[in-house]
Formats: sequence, structure tokens, C-alpha cells
Amino acid sequence: MTTHPDETTTTTTVEYAPEQPARLDWAKHAPEVYKAMVRLDTAVRKGLDHTLYELVKIRASQINHCAFCIDMHTKDALASGESVERIVQLSAWDESRHFYTAKEIAALELTEAVTVLTEGFVPQEVYEQAAKHFDEAELAQVIAAITVINAWNRFGVTCRMAPGHYQPVQYK
Repeated sequence: MTTHPDETTTTTTVEYAPEQPARLDWAKHAPEVYKAMVRLDTAVRKGLDHTLYELVKIRASQINHCAFCIDMHTKDALASGESVERIVQLSAWDESRHFYTAKEIAALELTEAVTVLTEGFVPQEVYEQAAKHFDEAELAQVIAAITVINAWNRFGVTCRMAPGHYQPVQYK
């Protein structure tokens, strides 16, 4: 603790762990791939509810432990009006279903099934539940959004992109 001579209060200095540097600036070294990913991501957003889009992005990023993408999509969701409470509960959405609509729950179930693939396939009941809440075009967009964030997560985790520096809607 340090005490400032002009103050009667004591402050505590917290020393955080050092930030790990990125392993590789993959976008710099594969610019055409990066540009193609950005175009793909832009196409995915069209026709999807923005809130649903960000929830899917955050949840897949949580599963994949992509800190950079969690940081980015959480900040974007908050900047667009999403509640802190719903974002905080997202990591345990299955026990916190009352925070989400039936459509969002179907999208989150599908996100987990597509992201994890522990059974080697997306279970029929998960797909059918999603199909009840989305028309075919919208369902195709949701599947695309899940697929694209999983690709971004692989870049982020493999290259160890550092979270904390992203500004809301920086890449929009």
C-alpha cells in the first residue's frame, strides 16, 4: 500500500501479470486471407439480428477460449445496447435461460453444437429446434455466423492475439 502525503486515504497498487505478445500478426502476412475473412464476416451479418449475432460470437469465443474475440464482441455488444447481465450470464446460459428468448436459446444451442462437435455431428434435435425459430435463409446465416467466428477464433487463439486493446465497433 502507498499513502499519499496530501491524502488521508490509502490506495493499493495492483500489479497485473504481463501481457503476452502476439505470436504472429497473421493479417499482415496473409492479407488476402484476412480480407476474404472480413468480406465473409460482412456477408454473415446481413439478415441477422445484431444482438443475436453478438451473442453467438461471444458464446463461440468463450467455448474456444479466444480472449481477443471475447473482448471484441463483448465491447461491441455493450456499445450496441446489450445488457451487462445478459453478457455475464452467457457463459452459463443453459442455467440462465430466463435471460434469453427462445430464438436466442436455439441459436446458442446450435452455436455450442457446431463449435464443439464432440459427437462428430450436430444433433438432430438441436438442428430441429433451431429450424423452428429461423426460416431457412436466416438459419443459413446463423450457421454461417457460427462457422465464421470459429474460424476467427482459430486465428486468434493460434496467433495469441492480445485482448484489451479493441475499441467498440472498431472493425465495422
